[in-house]
Amino acid sequence: MVEQAMFFAGNPINRFSNERRDGEWVQNALEAEDSCFLPVCKFEFPTTSDQQSSLLWGDRSWLEVAKGSAEPIFLGRFKERAHFAFDVGDVASPLDAFGLSGVGTFFGLRKLASLLSPEEAAIAAQARSVLEWHHRHPFCPGCGNRSVHRNGGTSRHCPQCQTDHFPRIDPVAIVLVTRGDRCLLGRSGKYGGTLYSALAGFVEHGESIEEAARREIKEESGIEVGEVTYVASQPWPFPYSLMIGCYGEALTETIVLDEEELVDARWFTKDHLRAALAGTADDLTVPGRLAIARYLIGKWVAQ
Repeated sequence: MVEQAMFFAGNPINRFSNERRDGEWVQNALEAEDSCFLPVCKFEFPTTSDQQSSLLWGDRSWLEVAKGSAEPIFLGRFKERAHFAFDVGDVASPLDAFGLSGVGTFFGLRKLASLLSPEEAAIAAQARSVLEWHHRHPFCPGCGNRSVHRNGGTSRHCPQCQTDHFPRIDPVAIVLVTRGDRCLLGRSGKYGGTLYSALAGFVEHGESIEEAARREIKEESGIEVGEVTYVASQPWPFPYSLMIGCYGEALTETIVLDEEELVDARWFTKDHLRAALAGTADDLTVPGRLAIARYLIGKWVAQ
């Protein structure tokens, strides 16, 4: 049985992609009395201290706390209200500044996501990715001058060379390779223990998703893959990837490990994976509920 829908997907925001190009329209949304503002401190989000758990949104007065140092990002409209996020990493004692001491706290999204509603987790993922892109790319890569927000903060513009820049999204092919009733999982040295996952890698220039999937599997495990079938995708806001989940049909089964990428790779049966998903396999742990790898495993086991 597939356990759940995808974390960070299902964003209910209406992004108003045409309207946000109009600076006056965005300004009116900023000044609307019912608009909602989400302060993000070093990529952590405000929530209630008891973690029962929803994001803490404020009104325009919260934006004033940042004293003009934070440029709000227009996320879109949800429940008839405009929603903005803004970076408060430079605000001293943000809990005190926003009146949240004893009421709320800031949590990173990896910890917080499973406590939020699916809608708020997806909105937070959108906010985190866009804010981190702005944080990492303040200068024009063409001429080196500082660029400025445009289109409600959904792009940047260089006033020197008149070039527009758009948020970076890194596509990743993540592949559950199957052969009969077994699938291939690998263990990275970064995690250790008994945690095994589907193999993955970035899609490079000049290759399709299918080609990237076959290349990554061959490079990391030595396994040749034939047919690659798309299953589902997931926004992954650490910092701004798009996970493209696929199944791959193995043509070979002898593993030749790339020890720079993996410390182990093995074939696992469906029964073994059912036990791992249930938490009863002593020698195998699969990724947690946030990861698309768990979704791919659960869906395949249920077939």
